[in-house]
Amino acid sequence: MASITQRKSGRWQVRVRRADGPPVSRTFASKQDAVGWARKEESEIERGVWRDTSEAERTTLAQCLDRYIRECLPRLSDPENERWHVGVIRREPLAKLAMARVRGADVAVVRDAWLKVGLAPATVVRRLMVISRVFNVARTDWGMEALANPIKAVTLPRVDNARERRVSDDEIAAICSTTRSRELGAFVRLAVETAMRRGELVDLRWKHVDLDKQTAHLPKTKNGFPRTVPLSSRAVDTLRALPRRTDGRVFGLHRGSVSEAFQRAVRRAGLENLRFHDLRHEATSRLADLLQAHELAKVTGHRDMRMVLRYYHPRAEELAKKLG
Repeated sequence: MASITQRKSGRWQVRVRRADGPPVSRTFASKQDAVGWARKEESEIERGVWRDTSEAERTTLAQCLDRYIRECLPRLSDPENERWHVGVIRREPLAKLAMARVRGADVAVVRDAWLKVGLAPATVVRRLMVISRVFNVARTDWGMEALANPIKAVTLPRVDNARERRVSDDEIAAICSTTRSRELGAFVRLAVETAMRRGELVDLRWKHVDLDKQTAHLPKTKNGFPRTVPLSSRAVDTLRALPRRTDGRVFGLHRGSVSEAFQRAVRRAGLENLRFHDLRHEATSRLADLLQAHELAKVTGHRDMRMVLRYYHPRAEELAKKLG
């Protein structure tokens, strides 16, 4: 069933014949490896559990990453962020390996290297999940049914994203006054008033804003569930002051430029340990004083009440007042 021959290069080629299809072949540096692989293939064929791995053997991770960009990224809610992570992964030596050759140990080397240079565990996990998604789609849609996902054999870094950073009105005013972007100031104030995510504000369209009813509809959100956000009087005033763009967008900003401009404004204002996502945290905490938990979840878009509680960090003095 199997034939093993030595090529002029000194490498050993194995060809395993199958009754129900063309033969499969593979080349090894040593005869021992060639014999071992041939026996494994023959055993799987005899037991009826054989799966064709030829596609996974001749396709590199880099090639699959390129295909993932072409076919999968357009369907994502935040394709640019995913594209960035794909680009980083593609530059790693790991990307040169054939899909069938990528092991958990190979991924662990990359994981440890990322952590060693100081990347946050959450960032490392996001990149590992990109690799996992590529392997999953290769197995389900790209003809690599026998492919194993190496991420399942890797220990993920422990992620602790819990933050209790509150943002004061003075800090918000300082950011808005130091930024050189008129739009960013309004963007920041709306984030604090509505608890909307960065991407939701970037994607906001005037056709979905009703200033009379004081609502903003979000047809596309991070978790895939549309929602309508109530607007406070300050949020309405902020929106009324914005000029109308010809493309229908409320803001001309993009996800990446928002984060960069925000951090520049934070540095100019002399503030520390402040991220843009802290504005959503602050907005949720403020709304928690006005709304019941189920109402709060409707505004923020959280599907899990545990996530609502994660963002809810009332000040001790405020709780003391409620207790009398």
